[in-house]
Amino acid sequence: MRVWAIANQKGGVGKTTTTLALGRSLVLRGLSVLLVDLDPHASLTRAFGVPSDPQPAGVVDLFGAPPATLAGVMRPAPVEGLDFVCAQTALATLERRSANQPGLGLALSQAITRHTGGHDVVLLDCPPTLGLLMVNALAAADRLIVPTQCEPLALHGLAGMVRTGAMVERSRQRPLPVSVLPTLFDRRTRAGRDTLAQLQQEYRELAWDQAIPVDTQLANADALAQQVFSGEPGGRAMTAYARALDWLLAGEQQLERAA
Repeated sequence: MRVWAIANQKGGVGKTTTTLALGRSLVLRGLSVLLVDLDPHASLTRAFGVPSDPQPAGVVDLFGAPPATLAGVMRPAPVEGLDFVCAQTALATLERRSANQPGLGLALSQAITRHTGGHDVVLLDCPPTLGLLMVNALAAADRLIVPTQCEPLALHGLAGMVRTGAMVERSRQRPLPVSVLPTLFDRRTRAGRDTLAQLQQEYRELAWDQAIPVDTQLANADALAQQVFSGEPGGRAMTAYARALDWLLAGEQQLERAA
């Protein structure tokens, strides 16, 4: 079972869109996928139409005493082979709880280790802050995927996220490969073209040599859900995500050969 963390310390770069699009693309290739919403804002959860009231079972229950299991809190998506775990607003309280409840930094990793649900890939949709939830995701992940908006300010967030990944890699003493995925690219703007060129120059082998274009079909949660839940998702962005998945899976094969 592969575990990929979709993370960036900057908001608005397409983390939830990337999680949903990669999950759907993986399912279309015959793989079983579990999506885990770790963001208290719960954008991924809302895309699946789950209301915030009453609070659904979900990620916060994995941090309970005793902890829930992933199988006990996951829900089936409207697509065969795709399941998801809801986020709740109560996730925002975990930082305070961690001061009096040791071991919370590995709660997600332990839940995934115990999981026997038969999923081939687990995708972790992270919040845009470096805290307990992101640390949990990076501790559990086999790979860090960093969606990065193609605009100048996003490069600062990218640099910080790459440093965070390296820090976690040293702490856990096992590799955490990083893959940089350029997103929200508008080829009509000079800033977009220049930022993409700079990103690919600075990060070279870490970065995809293409980019996910801006696509109005993925402009909001309803449009995104319609694309993901349709029989054969189309549109410029979803087509680009399928190519990005080719690149990510090729990288997995290279890592396996090297190991």
